Amino acid sequence: MAEIIQERIEDRLPELEQLERIGLFSHAEIKAIIKKVSDLEYKIQRRALVKEDFINYVQYEINLLELIRRRRSRIGYSFKKDEIENSMVQRVQGVFKRASSKWKDDVQLWLSYIVFCKKWGAKVQLSKVFSAMLAIHSNKPALWIMAAKWEMEDRLSSESARQLFLRALRFHPECPKLYQEYFRMELMHAEKMRKEKQEFDQAKMEVENLDYTEEILTGELARIIYKNSVRIIKSAEFHVSLLSIAQLFDFAKDLQKEIYDDLQTLHTDDPLTWDYVARRELNVESQPGEEQPATKQARTVEMDQKEERCCAVYDEAVNTLPTEAMWKCYITFCLERFAKKTSNKSLREKRLERTMIAFRRAHELKLLPELQYKQWIDLLLHHKFLKEALEVAVAGTELFRDSVTMWQMKLQVLTESKSPDIAMLFEEAFGNLKPQACLPLWISWAEWSENTRSPEDAEAVFKKASLVVTGADSVTLKEKYLDWAYRSGGYKKARAVFKSLQESRPFSVEFFRKMIQFEKEQESCKMMNLREFYERALREFGSVDSDLWMDYIKEELNHPLGRPENCGQIYWRAMKMLQGESAEAFVAKHAMHQAGQL
Repeated sequence: MAEIIQERIEDRLPELEQLERIGLFSHAEIKAIIKKVSDLEYKIQRRALVKEDFINYVQYEINLLELIRRRRSRIGYSFKKDEIENSMVQRVQGVFKRASSKWKDDVQLWLSYIVFCKKWGAKVQLSKVFSAMLAIHSNKPALWIMAAKWEMEDRLSSESARQLFLRALRFHPECPKLYQEYFRMELMHAEKMRKEKQEFDQAKMEVENLDYTEEILTGELARIIYKNSVRIIKSAEFHVSLLSIAQLFDFAKDLQKEIYDDLQTLHTDDPLTWDYVARRELNVESQPGEEQPATKQARTVEMDQKEERCCAVYDEAVNTLPTEAMWKCYITFCLERFAKKTSNKSLREKRLERTMIAFRRAHELKLLPELQYKQWIDLLLHHKFLKEALEVAVAGTELFRDSVTMWQMKLQVLTESKSPDIAMLFEEAFGNLKPQACLPLWISWAEWSENTRSPEDAEAVFKKASLVVTGADSVTLKEKYLDWAYRSGGYKKARAVFKSLQESRPFSVEFFRKMIQFEKEQESCKMMNLREFYERALREFGSVDSDLWMDYIKEELNHPLGRPENCGQIYWRAMKMLQGESAEAFVAKHAMHQAGQL
């Protein structure tokens, strides 16, 4: 092995001597490079190969290439560039080739190989890399697309890209993304041919061996792909995606119309089709010869007319396809238009009216999803339509009795209406909801009691909730309870709540940290109490939280009544309890703290 490594080092000596001779590196730097390269070579030549060693080797060589490039740029010297850099690029390619042959399944390694070849202009090698990678990873459509795009955009070879797409479709005959990119590629090729022909025609040149057939120039190949793909992938979403691609090319008007007509014919029962057709009215431009709206008022009138046409299509859609999904599309459109900013009061009012009518009609037909009920109530509350908001909230909770969101919306309406029935609402909600889903409502009830009733009422809610809410949800409840106790009754009350909950597992670290912080905010902060809180916290989290141990040590060091002599004992307790990365983190933090004190 030593002979092989020595031979490889000697092979690169001429380029290193050139680097020193032309003044890009000093003699000391060349010696350091030889030493580093020798170490790296030993690692990739040993019997038990490790992938990280190859990656480190490649990264070192790339860094060296970048350094050479920067130094050349700084002194404006490009002599011997081919001899030096090309040799290094070939060497990196060799290392990549060995690594990708050894670890064939590592896609990231292949992609790094490709990025390197692209950056350093190794086009011939890159073509071979793509072929080798696709032979192994033919099951990944994204890699086929990457290779085809490179052939099309970098090598300017439409035919090679076409062949790659055709091969890919044999492996993945039902992959929408492949058809989309193949379709786009053929349209790009047609556009490129049209531009070339136009330039030759303008120059009045006749060029042999260039075949500008009518089929290619009009995008007939793209049309064939479209026809084949929609026979296989029967989806309105896919159909719309092809239409969106075709609309990027001005010359493909006929193809766009064909796709649009087919969409309406083949996918009449899909809400996405109706949604697309309706929204298309917003982009319909004025016909040639029609006067363009010149004033702001005229443009507003035109926009209002376009939105009316959109809603007319949606009205037809919900009659033809009366489903929740169709109404959701209609309402989403209305909400989007209403959210658009406009200084025209009339247009804003019309948008609001359209939105409200859509909500009411869907509700009457019992085709309004839960999310839309929430959006409706939010809109009504925003405009202070409290009576209607309450009616909608009542209807929503009757339809979705097990939805916490709907009960919260009803609570919000009652709160803004200053209704006296809020307490009854909570009782009604808890009677309909599963206990494990009620945490948000318990917290809302406690907050409402705190703001509108006596502290005793709020505490009664927290105590009742503590008996009902269990498991992970109770962690948040305990934190809220402790916060409330400190806000309403100060430290004494918080300590009493802490003691009442300190055996009621599970806990969070934050629960104990809150109590530690409350103690530290007191004028007579007692170290004895801090020790109690830290010890309770460490009993629960001492095996995983290195920060708790570190803060405990700092407290003993910094508190006026602390005992620095206890720090050693705390340190060794931490080392016994902490495991793995937590122990390593603790040791590092402790060392940094000690260094900072010196």
